Amino acid sequence: MEEVSRLRVLLDNISSYLSISSSTDKLSSNPAHKYYSRGEEIAKLLMPFLDNLVASDASPNEFLNNGFEELSQYIDELREQFESWQPLSSRIFYDCIELVKLVGREEVSYTIDRALIDQRKGVELTPEVLLKIAESVGLRSNQDILIEGVVLTNLKEDAKLVKNNIKAGFIKGLMYLTKQMHDYLAKIEQSQLPSDFFCPLSLQLMTDPVTVASGQTYERAFIEKWFDTGLMVCPKTRQALSQTTLTPNFTVKAFIANWCESNNVNPPDPLELIQSNQPFPLLVGSGSRGSLPLPVMDDTLKCNHTESVDASKCEELHQVLTRSASAPGIVSKVVSKANRSILQAPVETVPQPCIIPATIKETGSSSNMEAEETGGSSSMEVEVKKLIQDLKSSSLDAQREATAQLRLLTKDIPDNRTVIARCGAIAALVNKLYSMDKMIQADAVTCLLNLSLDDSNKTVIAYSGVFKPLVHVLKTGNMEAKENSTRALVSLSKAEENRTKMLEAGAIEPLVRLMGNGSPRGKKDAATALTNLATRNKEKEMVIRGGGVRYLIQMMNPAAGTVERAVVVLANLANVPEAKIAIRDGGGIPLLVEVVELGSPRGQENAAAALCLLCMDSSRFCNTVIREGAIPPLVALTRSGTARAKEKAKSLLKYFEALKQENQRRS
Repeated sequence: MEEVSRLRVLLDNISSYLSISSSTDKLSSNPAHKYYSRGEEIAKLLMPFLDNLVASDASPNEFLNNGFEELSQYIDELREQFESWQPLSSRIFYDCIELVKLVGREEVSYTIDRALIDQRKGVELTPEVLLKIAESVGLRSNQDILIEGVVLTNLKEDAKLVKNNIKAGFIKGLMYLTKQMHDYLAKIEQSQLPSDFFCPLSLQLMTDPVTVASGQTYERAFIEKWFDTGLMVCPKTRQALSQTTLTPNFTVKAFIANWCESNNVNPPDPLELIQSNQPFPLLVGSGSRGSLPLPVMDDTLKCNHTESVDASKCEELHQVLTRSASAPGIVSKVVSKANRSILQAPVETVPQPCIIPATIKETGSSSNMEAEETGGSSSMEVEVKKLIQDLKSSSLDAQREATAQLRLLTKDIPDNRTVIARCGAIAALVNKLYSMDKMIQADAVTCLLNLSLDDSNKTVIAYSGVFKPLVHVLKTGNMEAKENSTRALVSLSKAEENRTKMLEAGAIEPLVRLMGNGSPRGKKDAATALTNLATRNKEKEMVIRGGGVRYLIQMMNPAAGTVERAVVVLANLANVPEAKIAIRDGGGIPLLVEVVELGSPRGQENAAAALCLLCMDSSRFCNTVIREGAIPPLVALTRSGTARAKEKAKSLLKYFEALKQENQRRS
């Protein structure tokens, strides 16, 4: 029956949504995690109800069937929204996305909306309001606030490029909010000390001042951390930087030293500040500033932000799914009707103030979408064909504009990717990978990455001769281009034929280099690409000769967030004799034992697999692993690990027992 199939699609989409937490590490970052958890709770409440409906003899009417279909689409879009979260995504704008607000606490977005209204009226925002917004979206330090400013600036420019003035204006308001947060912090920290002696990132007295290409001076440890996130802009001026060379500023350092001596001041240790992850002072208060009380942010849903809602599970589900005027209309009605007829629950809605339209499309106004639905040569196709002609123009400005526009059009909307590929853009974009202009090259490779996310485009891209140009970008591009080229290779590497072409194009050597000097995200993507490509000993030896094992051991620093990916590659390489020696000599064994003891389930099983390969037929490696204290965590792993982890742990313990018996015989 058609209605049953719609229900099954809905159940499948809910299952896909629930699987996000086990398939991605992105959700550990705010604000994605708190909203995903809320949606997860709702989804788990829905599942039994829908399962019972499938199993029953009841036949939902057309109204309910349409509702199931719309709810299914909504859940699928919500899953995509959560999966698209990146560490350098905007936190404050994320809280204002309507799909997310449907499952989040409305108090957060309401507070932001209220602040923007007051801002336009010229009302000065209080520290309590700034505190509430910063705490809610996870902006816990001045560096977080500055990063947010850079990301919002990029979002605003993206909106202006596609002439989405409403979105651009909204984001401009959010930018001013972050500026007020920064200004307030600076006022607190710099009230009694010379402002020129402070690092704009840490807001603390500098001890090792260095100057970047924009001419601004920062504390070395903090600007290095900034660059490590992948941001190639000056934090203060937001000027794009062509390189990350740091020049010691001895003049400022001497002035600071003299001032500290004259005023009997001991400057802080910047490394301690970084390691302590010093929070936003508004959140904690300190010294003479005193401590501001934190607002109560309980988990109870609010009606009109004042009245508590019944906490029972069925009623809670009903309230959440009908809480917003911007919810899919049919969905709200379906849930209301289902609750009345099945759960016997009253229907209430929560009005939600909102400044920005419910759905903001990256492509601008709705007229474009309407034109696409009318058939024939749509406005989108006309626009894309013009952009393709501009790619072939002799004017660099025209090429820059065309690649930037195509990058935006391919960013979020799958239908756009289909149209752009159909219009013949792929070949023109591949040609731009050899551009000497770094901006054109970076935008072109990002377009191809976005297009490759659509499975129907993968074959066309692969047969366009893309692999040598992608490797060229890996060798010559800026960091953004290199990392997006790597992600494109990962996307295309599922087909064995493509992997062969990548190897022939010489992908391994530049991927190993990126694993050594890329951002954390770039290192992880390079490691994934190498796992896909280095399946034979010949390729594995190329990785090892290029210093791959050394880079992988460096990636096993828990603070970098790259441990799990590094262990996967080490487990893949560990059957090669050269890799075994490099792991042992590079200090990799104690790190692998630590992952067995403290790592994630996937990390534990891959670390155990790597140790198993190291110890196989080698009493020397067995003794080394035993000395690192591996036996207790391996025993624990045989009881609580994944099936593969248990198998590898048991094999290792058998090796150790055989070694013990052999030693006893010899003695």
